Amino acid sequence: MKLAANRGLVRPVICATCAAVTLAAVAAAQAAEESPAQPDPSRWDKTISTFQTWDSKNSVPKEGVLFVGSSSIRLWATQQCFPQFTVVNRGFGGSHISDVSHFTDRIVLPYKPRVIVFYAGDNDIASGKSPQRVLDDYRAFVNLVQDQLPATRIVYIAIKPSLKRWSKWPLMKEANALIEKATQEDTRLAYANVAEPMLGDNGEPRGEFFVKDGLHLNAEGYKLWTKVVTPLIEAALND
Repeated sequence: MKLAANRGLVRPVICATCAAVTLAAVAAAQAAEESPAQPDPSRWDKTISTFQTWDSKNSVPKEGVLFVGSSSIRLWATQQCFPQFTVVNRGFGGSHISDVSHFTDRIVLPYKPRVIVFYAGDNDIASGKSPQRVLDDYRAFVNLVQDQLPATRIVYIAIKPSLKRWSKWPLMKEANALIEKATQEDTRLAYANVAEPMLGDNGEPRGEFFVKDGLHLNAEGYKLWTKVVTPLIEAALND
């Protein structure tokens, strides 16, 4: 009789276990959809090695202003736009925040910058990452820097509203808001709001700031960015 009674309990227990496993699998699948895997940083090994080779053959300034991030940094003529500062540009196009973090020990820390100007997150959102993921990845980068260079200031340039990725703007705007709020928690961090002045009276991106692809900036776009970022660099250097 006891065996029969126990058999009567087996089915609901098994069903409950199956249901729990199924729910866990569904939750994991949803999480995977919401947070796609980080891209393989090894795709940038050749580019990073090129930076290091150049550094080994040239005098690279230390304790200056380091610009790092994706193609919007790479294409920025930073030495011409910021002649008053000692500048190093280590942008590599198409990169995510996680890529910059992965190579921090090779293209950030060696320069011991007093100020880092950072632009990434644009490609992250475009690839399907959530605003919270962008914030978390940026915080990871900040922690990597502050662990080794606690006095370094970091200026985060807001993800730009662009013609090509306009459908992604609500998510980009949310990521910007999260990062702006996070910068208010640490005096070593600053937020460069380039997004607002890039929008016209109709609330859409101003076409005069972009090259033909509708994504990358032209000279007028970089002129605007330079105007927004310069006082933040000055404040960071004088802090």
